[in-house]
Amino acid sequence: MATWEGVPSTIFQVLLQGQFLTGFLLYLGATSGQIGFVIALTTLVNVAQIGVAFLIQRLPSRKWALVTFVSIHRVLWAATGLVPFLFPRPFWVSAFIILYALAFIANTAGAVLWSSVIGDLVPPRVRGRYFGIRNTLLNALGSLVVYGGGVVLDRYPGAQGFLILYIVVWIFSTANIIVFFFYPDVPFEKSEERKFVPMFKKPLHDGLFMKSTLFLSLWLLLQNVTVPLYSYVMLQLLHINYQTLSLLNVAQTVFMMASFYFWGNLNARYSNKRLLFWTLPIIAVSSLLWGLLSVLPLFPVLFAAHIVFGVGVGGFNQLAFNFIIGDTPKKERPMYMAMYAALTGLASFIGPVIGGKVYEWIDGWPHGFQVYGMQLIVGGLMIALIALLGRRILKDV
Repeated sequence: MATWEGVPSTIFQVLLQGQFLTGFLLYLGATSGQIGFVIALTTLVNVAQIGVAFLIQRLPSRKWALVTFVSIHRVLWAATGLVPFLFPRPFWVSAFIILYALAFIANTAGAVLWSSVIGDLVPPRVRGRYFGIRNTLLNALGSLVVYGGGVVLDRYPGAQGFLILYIVVWIFSTANIIVFFFYPDVPFEKSEERKFVPMFKKPLHDGLFMKSTLFLSLWLLLQNVTVPLYSYVMLQLLHINYQTLSLLNVAQTVFMMASFYFWGNLNARYSNKRLLFWTLPIIAVSSLLWGLLSVLPLFPVLFAAHIVFGVGVGGFNQLAFNFIIGDTPKKERPMYMAMYAALTGLASFIGPVIGGKVYEWIDGWPHGFQVYGMQLIVGGLMIALIALLGRRILKDV
């Protein structure tokens, strides 16, 4: 059921994220700073997961709370497509941001509940392989949807193309809500703590967990200065069309899928933390590859950068998820997950905000620096972070 639920979820989320989110915001009249802020909003609200992790301990059933918050999130996010019909043009960006923020506030609760349920649902001995297979299947589907959405927007540019995409979004977001009704209501092993402060302190007193989480938060801050704005660079500065951009994302996703199986099998032999460390240099190299645009043709460099990033970030996301649901105490897992989400979410919020503002500041600088200068700087900082802290913190004990 968790795998089937991912099918409509993948379809509508792919059409509302990445290049499509950037394109729609550009259509609404957003600046690079506003685009960075919108991208960052989804992670900022994760701070509220700490409160949600405490409150769900009082729920008699996680299932119906999960259905409720998922439904609110899906409806409000899909409703962003109604902005051009409901508001005057000067208010389009503001209205989008309000609906988007409300949607992801609801998603904060839904994410804690889903992670808690799926952590109890999938047995630890098959967890790495299961998520490798699930992620592979859903990302294969996502690749087809990305390409199809790009073709639609190139063939029907502007309002008509986005209208078609949002019709599809409404269909599959509704289907996604329906499938959640069939999720099993698995037993909930609750924390032994009944008060907020003692429960909150549990992960804080876990030195290994906090060191790893703070390091990964700093890493994600760096990564998100540039990566979420790749679509902005390619659409606005390199003037690449949606279909070509979709092909780049499909290439990234195909190699990400291949890496899921690879990382999943390695996870049966090596710890989550050790494998997490191995993904970091790969992500750093993907950022540095953008510098080759100064001497090599555009598309081979972009394809290489996307492919390498797909391999690295596929492993990172899968292993980070396994780390928080597998390397943490079962009874305290919701608060551990919330602490991880809050700290990495805050860092991931700061990153795109900084990146969006920097792209506004360097407007008018040499074209080459605008296109790949930030990636070179961030890639260099990533290598330094790996050398100084990575090996020491993400080590096996």
